[in-house]
Amino acid sequence: MAASVRSAAVRGVALLLFLLLSLAKHSLASDALSTPPADPRISTHEGFVDERTCAACHADQAAAFSKSHHAKAMALADDETVRGDFDNSRFEHNGVVATFTRRDGRFFVNTEGADGSEGEFEVKYTFAYEPLQQYLVDIGGGRLQALDIAWDTARRQWFWLGNGTPAKPGSTYHWTGPFYRWNRTCIDCHSTDPQAKFQAQTNEYKSTYVATSIGCQSCHGPGARHVASAQSGNASSSVKPDTGLPEVDAGICFACHARRTKLLDGYQPGKPFLDYFSPALLRQDLYFPDGQILDEVFEYGSFQQSKMARAGVTCLDCHRPHDAGLKAEGNALCTQCHTETKPERFVRQDPSGLFDTPGHTHHQAGSTGAQCANCHMPERSYMKVDPRRDHSFVIPRPDLSATLGTPNACTTCHIDRTNGWAAETMDKWYGTQWRKRRSVAHAFAGAANGDQAALEALRALVSDQNQAGIVRGSAIAGMSGIDGVDATADIRMAAADADPLVRLGAAEAAGNIAPERRLEAIGDLLGDATRAVRVAAANALASTPPDLFGDRQGHFESAVADLRAYVETNGDVAETQSSYGLFLLARQRTAEAEAAFKRAISLDPTLEAMRINLAEFYRASGQNDRSEQTYAEAIRMAPERADLRYGHALSLVRKQALTDAIVELEKAVRLDPQNSRYKTTFAVALDSAGRTGEALDRLDDWAAGGDADIIGLALQYSLKLRRLPEALKHAEDLARLRPQDREISGLIGQLKQAINGK
Repeated sequence: MAASVRSAAVRGVALLLFLLLSLAKHSLASDALSTPPADPRISTHEGFVDERTCAACHADQAAAFSKSHHAKAMALADDETVRGDFDNSRFEHNGVVATFTRRDGRFFVNTEGADGSEGEFEVKYTFAYEPLQQYLVDIGGGRLQALDIAWDTARRQWFWLGNGTPAKPGSTYHWTGPFYRWNRTCIDCHSTDPQAKFQAQTNEYKSTYVATSIGCQSCHGPGARHVASAQSGNASSSVKPDTGLPEVDAGICFACHARRTKLLDGYQPGKPFLDYFSPALLRQDLYFPDGQILDEVFEYGSFQQSKMARAGVTCLDCHRPHDAGLKAEGNALCTQCHTETKPERFVRQDPSGLFDTPGHTHHQAGSTGAQCANCHMPERSYMKVDPRRDHSFVIPRPDLSATLGTPNACTTCHIDRTNGWAAETMDKWYGTQWRKRRSVAHAFAGAANGDQAALEALRALVSDQNQAGIVRGSAIAGMSGIDGVDATADIRMAAADADPLVRLGAAEAAGNIAPERRLEAIGDLLGDATRAVRVAAANALASTPPDLFGDRQGHFESAVADLRAYVETNGDVAETQSSYGLFLLARQRTAEAEAAFKRAISLDPTLEAMRINLAEFYRASGQNDRSEQTYAEAIRMAPERADLRYGHALSLVRKQALTDAIVELEKAVRLDPQNSRYKTTFAVALDSAGRTGEALDRLDDWAAGGDADIIGLALQYSLKLRRLPEALKHAEDLARLRPQDREISGLIGQLKQAINGK
C-alpha cells in the first residue's frame, strides 16, 4: 500500500514537472513569436534550446552563473552593459583620435577607419566585463571588429591595447583588420555555440550563436535531449535516467583557456580535446625556459606542466562551476589538499605537509608574502591591465632568474631587491638544497640558443616518465631544432610514447629532420588515435613520395583528410591557407598550391608573409619574373622589412639584375645589421660585380663581431686580392674559433712565410 502511494506521488511529481516545463516552453515559445530576439545573430542551432529554458528548472545554478564574468563575456550594447565613458569623451594615441558618444540609447565611436579617413561607427556589442571592456563594431560583410581602444574598468579610463607604433589603416593589426576580427579571432569563446559561417566566395560572414554570451550549453552541451528527457516524466523508473547531457570535464575549460589551433568545429563536453584542438607546446616565444608563462598562453599549457595535473587535480577542484569563483578564500584553497596528512584521493603524489605556517613562508601569517598563490602562482599582466596567475605552480628560483632571465616571485614582489639577495635569503631560510632541485630551464634555454650541450638534458627529459607530457613533447621538438643534431632515433622513440602530447611533439619535430628520414621516424603516427597528432604527421610527411608509404598509404590519405578539414575549418585565416599551400607544393600539386597562396593574400592583402610564400612558390616553379614582382609588391607595403629586401635581392640575382640586387642587399643589412647571412650574401654580390675590394672593406668592419662565416669570407677575399697581412689576421682569428682545423694552421704558416719572405 505504501509503495503504491509512493508510486502515485512520484507520478504526480513527474506530471507536475511535465506541466510546468510545458507551460514554460509554451510561454517562451509565445514570447519568441511575439517579440523576436533583439540580437539578430541568435539562432537556436540543431540540438540546442533557448538558453532561458535552462533557468526554468535550474534557477539556483542560473542565478549563480549570472554573477560570473562568463555570463557577461559578450552582450548587446545598451545602458546596462556598456561600462565605458561615451559622454563625448575623447582619447588620443600617436595622433589617432577617438571620440565616444551616445544618442537615442545607441553608442558610437568616431575614429580612423580602414581607408584612413575619420568616420563614425556604431558599437553593437560589449566584449568582456572587467578588468577591461572592449567594444565590437559592425563594418559590413558580417564582420564584427573589436576596437583596439578599450575601457579600463578599475581606473575608469580609455587605453590603447597595442604596442609600439599603431598599425596602418586597413592592415592586419589595425582595428579594422583580420587580427581584431571577432568572427575570426574571438568567436569561439565568448558566445554559446558560435558558428562563424564564413562565406568563402564573397569573403563575408553569416555568423550566428545560440546565445550572445557564454551560457549553460557552452559547458554542458546541447540541451534539447536533456529537456526532452525531463519532459518525458520518467521519474518512476528505478534506473538512473539518461540526462541527455555529457559529463563536464576539464576539456571544456581548456577549449578556451588554452593557446591552441582549432582543428575542427563542433567541440562539446566529453569529446577528446586533442581531436578538436592542437595546443601550442612550450616554445621560447610563448614560455620562459622554466615553463612559466611569457606570452598570452592562458592556463592549459602551464597547468599541464604541474604536479597537480599529473595527480588528477582539475579546474573544478579550485573553481566553483557556475560563478567561476574560488572554492575557498586565501590559503584555505590550497590546504584542501596540502594538509598535514596525505588525502586518500592521491595515490602517486603526496601533497601533505605544513605549508600555511610562518615556518614555511617566512612571512607574517595573513600577509601578502604568506599567500601560497603569490609565491607559487605569480601574476603577469596581459592586455596591459589584466593580471593572470601562472598555473604551473613553480617554486621560486632566483638563481635561475640571475642566469636565464626567468621571473621569480621574490623579486616580482620585492622590486627594489636583486635576484642575488633573494637567493641568499632563501639559503638562510631553507638551506642550499633548493638550488639543486631539478628544473627544465637549462635544457630549454640551451635549445633556444642552439646549444648542442643541451642535447643530453633534453633527451633525459623526453625519456623521464615523471615529467609532464607537454614538457616531454616540447623537449623532443626542442632537440630537433638544434643545428647539427640528428634526432631521428629520438623522434622515432617519442612517436611510440603513450602520451599524445609527446607524440604531437614528435610529429612536429619531424619537420626539422631530413625529409628522407621522416617516414621511418613518424610513419606510424599517420594512423594515430589522436587527430592533432595525425594532422601534424601529415604536414611533416608532405614531401614523401607516394610510392614510399606502402601499407601506410591509407593512413596517410585519412590524415590528409583531417588536414583538409582543419584548413576548411579555418577558411578565413590567411596563415592557414598559406601553410596549406606549402603542403600542396610539397605534394607537387602546383596549381592548387598557387590558388591557396593567392587565397591567403585575398584574405589578408597586407600580411607580407603571405606574399613571401607566393614569391617563393614562383621561384621554385621557375617563374622568376613573377617572383620578383611579388617581392616588389610586398616591399611597397612593408619597406622596412629586411627579409623582404633580402628575398627581393635574390629574385633580382636570378633575373641577372645584379646592380639592383646589391642595392636591396645593402638595405637588408642596414635594416638587420646582426644578420650574418645578409652580410655574406651582400659581400658575395659585390665580389661578383667586380667590387671585391669594397666587399673586403665591409667584411673587415664586420669581422670584429667574431662570426666565423664572415671571417672566413674575409680571408678568402684577402687572399684573392693578395692583401696578405689582412689575410694573416683573418686566418689567426679563424684559428681561434676553429682550433682543430689543420688547414687553417697550415695556411697561417704559409702566410707568415710569404710575408716574411718579402
